[in-house]
Amino acid sequence: MDSRCRVIFFLATVLLFGASVIPLSHPAYAGDEEVDFLSDDFYDDDPEEPEFYDPLEKFNRIVFEFNDTVFIWILEPVATGYSYAVPYDFRISIYNFFRNLEEPVRLVNALLQGRVGDAGTLLGRFLVNSTFGVYGLGDAAAREFNLPPVEATLGETLATWGIGDGFYIVVPLFGSSTLRDFTGTVIDGLGLTPYYSWTDDIYVLGGIYMGKETNKLSFRVGEYEELKKVFFDPYVAFRNAYFQYRRKLRDEAPDKSIFE
Repeated sequence: MDSRCRVIFFLATVLLFGASVIPLSHPAYAGDEEVDFLSDDFYDDDPEEPEFYDPLEKFNRIVFEFNDTVFIWILEPVATGYSYAVPYDFRISIYNFFRNLEEPVRLVNALLQGRVGDAGTLLGRFLVNSTFGVYGLGDAAAREFNLPPVEATLGETLATWGIGDGFYIVVPLFGSSTLRDFTGTVIDGLGLTPYYSWTDDIYVLGGIYMGKETNKLSFRVGEYEELKKVFFDPYVAFRNAYFQYRRKLRDEAPDKSIFE
């Protein structure tokens, strides 16, 4: 692994923070399907607890408290100030730009999962938004060509190939995940390496990632505290909510096998 890959690997595991620090993970922002974690409709009425394997609970709780402290005292204040300083439309454009850069990675994952239709949508979105959307700053694909955003991660790809979740983990400065999904997240991040080949300066790369994730978090300022207020044990509640969200994705997926 050359120095650039090592830098990206480090940043993918440490600096991909922001909204992902909220243990619910998988946030929906502008342009994505809206997910309201504060709504009672999100939570399953089925009293059966979601299935999970959490052998590292003691360690995970320590990391959870660390993430909570960093989020409350550093990340959210920064994102709050950023949201006041930067106009909403400009923040939307920044989000769209980075999402467009990630479309080829989603395209590859969709193909590896056998989702040919979604792969075509992702290819169309990338081509349209890179041209008509002015390098991805606008989402012309969804607005003008009826090509909605599509999610496809390596974690889903590995699940398609029969690889199980492994165990539940709370990653420092990242949040809730499983061994399989976090591994997929890191590798997906490595897939973006060509975009940053113009520099191997760790501070420049770190600034890009921090700016991108702070921008994403600015759309959900205040939600984390509202969630914590209604939970007796936030760790257990957020862990269950994470798996409930994954179950909803599984139940709503056209090809449910990708989550089995």
